Amino acid sequence: MTATVPPGRPAGPIPPGPATPDDRVELAPGAAPVDPRFVNDDLLPVPVAQRRWTTYNFAALWVGMAHNIPSWLLASGLVALGMDWKQAVLTIALANVVVLLPMLLTGHAGPKYGIPFPVLARASFGLRGANLPALVRAAVACAWFGIQTWIGGQGIFVLLDKAFGGGWADASRIGGQPWTLWLCFVLFWALELAIIYRGMEALRRFENWAAPFVIVGALVLLGWVAYQAGGLGPLLDQPSELGWGADFWPVFFPALMGMIAFWATLSLNIPDFTRFGAGQRSQVLGQSLGLPTTMTLFALLSVLVTSGSQAVYGAPVWDPVALAAKTDNVFGLLFALVTVLVATLSVNIAANVVSPAYDLANLAPKHIDFRRGALITGVVGVVIMPWKLTATPELYIFTWLGLVGGLLGTVAGILIADYWLVRRTVLDLAGLYRADGPYWYRGGWNPAAVLAFTVGGVLAVGGSHSAPGAGPFPEDGLIPFLKPLADYGWAVGLAASLLLYTALMRRRPAGRSPARSS
Repeated sequence: MTATVPPGRPAGPIPPGPATPDDRVELAPGAAPVDPRFVNDDLLPVPVAQRRWTTYNFAALWVGMAHNIPSWLLASGLVALGMDWKQAVLTIALANVVVLLPMLLTGHAGPKYGIPFPVLARASFGLRGANLPALVRAAVACAWFGIQTWIGGQGIFVLLDKAFGGGWADASRIGGQPWTLWLCFVLFWALELAIIYRGMEALRRFENWAAPFVIVGALVLLGWVAYQAGGLGPLLDQPSELGWGADFWPVFFPALMGMIAFWATLSLNIPDFTRFGAGQRSQVLGQSLGLPTTMTLFALLSVLVTSGSQAVYGAPVWDPVALAAKTDNVFGLLFALVTVLVATLSVNIAANVVSPAYDLANLAPKHIDFRRGALITGVVGVVIMPWKLTATPELYIFTWLGLVGGLLGTVAGILIADYWLVRRTVLDLAGLYRADGPYWYRGGWNPAAVLAFTVGGVLAVGGSHSAPGAGPFPEDGLIPFLKPLADYGWAVGLAASLLLYTALMRRRPAGRSPARSS
C-alpha cells in the first residue's frame, strides 16, 4: 500500500501530508513510520489516491452483508418469542436505525485518515492497549465466522442433497454429522478464505455484483411462494402472543439490544472499510441507504415468504434453504444454491474476516499481515465450534447477542468519546504508529480507557441471567443487583464507558504523555 522508509531515516516528529479540500489527511511522502512492533503495510494509512469507494460501494457492501440466512431468521426468532410479524419487523427496523449512529461516528475516521479500526483504537487505548478491544472484536468475529460458515455449509448440503435425489443424510457419520455435510462445510470454508486472500479490492468487486444478485434471488423466492400460494397466507393475520402491554416490553427491550448487537460488531470496525472511502459523503450516504432500509425490507420479505409457505404447506417454513429445497425443479434448486452461496459469502467475508485479519495484524505486525490474519480467523472460527450458539432463540438472541452487544457497546462508547468529544476528530496520524508519540500513555496503555472498559463492561454484562435450563448464567444474574441492567446491555455499556472516559480524559490534556519508547 505505502512504501516503508529506509532504515536510515532520522528519528523525530513526522509531519502529516497536506489535507485535501475535503479534509482528508495522509502521511507526507517518504514519512511512513517503520517500527515493526506497530507497523506493517496493511496497518498504514491508505493513501488519498487509493480511497475511492463510492456511495454505491458502501450501499452494496451493506446489501451484500444484510441479505443472508441469519438475517432472514431474525424475524422468525422474534416471532418464536411471541411477537407478531409487525412487532418483529418494527424491532429490527428500530435496532438498525439506532446502530447506524455509532456506525457513522466511528466510520468518520476512515475516509479522513485512512486507518483501520485497531489503529484508531490506539488513540484511546494506547499503542499496546489497542490490542484489548481488537482481540475482543476478533474473538466475536471468529465466532460469527464459524456460525455463518456452518449455516452456509448446511444450505449447500440440503440443496445438493435434493438436487441429487436425496440420500446424503444417510451417509456415514463423523462427529454425529454425515460426512457429506462436513465436506460441504469444508469446501465452503475454503472458498471464503480464497476470496479474502486476494485482498480488499477483490472484496469490493465481489460485493458490487453480489448485492443485486442476492436481491433478485430473494425476490424470486417471494414470487415463487406467492405463485404457489395464490397469494400470501394467514401468517400476516396471526395475533401477537404478547400484545402491546406488560407482556411485550420485557421481551422487546432485550430483543432490541440483541438486534442492535447483530451489527454492533461492525459499528466498531467500520473504519476497516471506510478507510477506502472517497469522502465522508460516500460513507454517510452509502451506509444510511444500505443498512436500515436493507435490514428492514429483508425482515419484511422473510415474513411475507414465510406467510406464503404457511398457505402452501400448512405450517410456516422460516428457513429459506428448507423452503427452497421443497421445489422439484432442478434449475430452481441450482439457482437457490448459488443465491445461498453468494449471500453467505458476501456477509461472512466482509463482516467476519476483514476485521479479525486487521486485529490480528495489529497484535503482531512484524509476523502477521492481513492475509495471515484471515487464515488464522478461518482456523479459530472452526475450532471453537460456535454453531451451538444458534440452538435456541433464547440462547442466540439473549445470551450470545446480548453478551456480545454489551461488551462491544462499551468499546464503541470509548472510541466515540475519544474521537468526537476529547479530540474533536483531530488525530496525530504519524503518532498512531510511534512509541515516542502522544498515544503511548503509560507503557503503551491508557489507564482511563482500561478503567472505562472495565466499568462499562461490568455494568453491561454483570447482570446477565438465564431462565432455568435455557442458558449458562444464574437465574438471578452473575451480579444479582445488576440484573435489571442486563436487558439494556449495549446501551448501558456505551453510555457508561462514554461518560466515564470523557470525564477521566478531561482531567488531563488530551494526547499528552511521556515521550519514551520502552
